[in-house]
Amino acid sequence: MSIRDHSHARRNQLTGEWVLVSPHRTLRPWQGQIEEVDTEAAPEHDPACYLCPGNERANGNVNPAYKGSFVFDNDFSALSSDSVIEADKSPFFETRSEAGCCRVVCYSERHDLRIATMPIDDIAVAIETMIEEFRALDSQAAYQYVQVFENRGQMMGCSNSHPHAQIWATEHLPNEPLKELVSQRAYYEEQQTPLLADYLQVELASGARLVCENDSFVGLVPYWAVWPFEAMILPRRTFSSPGEMRTGEIRALAGTLRYLLSTYDRLFGVQAPYSMGFHPRPSDGDEHPEWLFHAHIYPPLLRSANVRKHLVGFEMLGMPQRDLTPEVAAEKMRAANSKQTD
Repeated sequence: MSIRDHSHARRNQLTGEWVLVSPHRTLRPWQGQIEEVDTEAAPEHDPACYLCPGNERANGNVNPAYKGSFVFDNDFSALSSDSVIEADKSPFFETRSEAGCCRVVCYSERHDLRIATMPIDDIAVAIETMIEEFRALDSQAAYQYVQVFENRGQMMGCSNSHPHAQIWATEHLPNEPLKELVSQRAYYEEQQTPLLADYLQVELASGARLVCENDSFVGLVPYWAVWPFEAMILPRRTFSSPGEMRTGEIRALAGTLRYLLSTYDRLFGVQAPYSMGFHPRPSDGDEHPEWLFHAHIYPPLLRSANVRKHLVGFEMLGMPQRDLTPEVAAEKMRAANSKQTD
């Protein structure tokens, strides 16, 4: 039996979790709820946008007439630096303090742009700004992790379409990086090489799940992907945090991000929604030779701009499940770019 056509489970080597793959389910007659698509073009400057230059934000502060990147503390932060409570380790009701900070990074003054449509040089400048913010927070002993991420589109809960990312610094290591740390550390202790560096070499040799590559980065659909068109970006050179990137690598990452995110636009024929984020090593002062810097992209669309992927039922109560194999997803993404020259 071929795994391309029959149900099977794949282990996520990065988290230790399993995902159920059921490729035969793509033949079922009902393929998901049809969602409405927003096709309205955005203006270069929106007077009602609280991230555009010169506009007033919800808290009354007025944005400067900025060009390029602009950074400020989130007006409705999920974390605060003075959130200190007494820890409670009692059974069933364990509680701990979780202080931190939340920053907003606007990529551009242009309201109508996105990473998928921005010039690569401008994306590189935005990445450099995020790296500067990462370094500043990473150096503070109060924080154990610095998470850079972007939610794009109302489908992903993004309240503002102005191109921007968020940076959250937390007092403790969050769940997902913690799972990745455990797996990468165990692999490194046994093999003395980073798990993701070895995984990349196997993916390059296979080619089945590759979407794009340049001299510094590779974009692929992970073997263990949960979301239908999930992608991962891995560096060819071994380093553990964005602060270690060289100038050429920053521009290469900008190109890889634009290529992948514009691929979703072409694949679905819409300004595609997604959640995207960097996974650097923990900010605990250790070297972390086991960790390879990487990025995850999670688009919620299944087969078209109108059909959304939900995690429900067995996926919430048992284990994640997908119908489209990662290999087929990568084929479709490569096909969407078959006429792409940039």
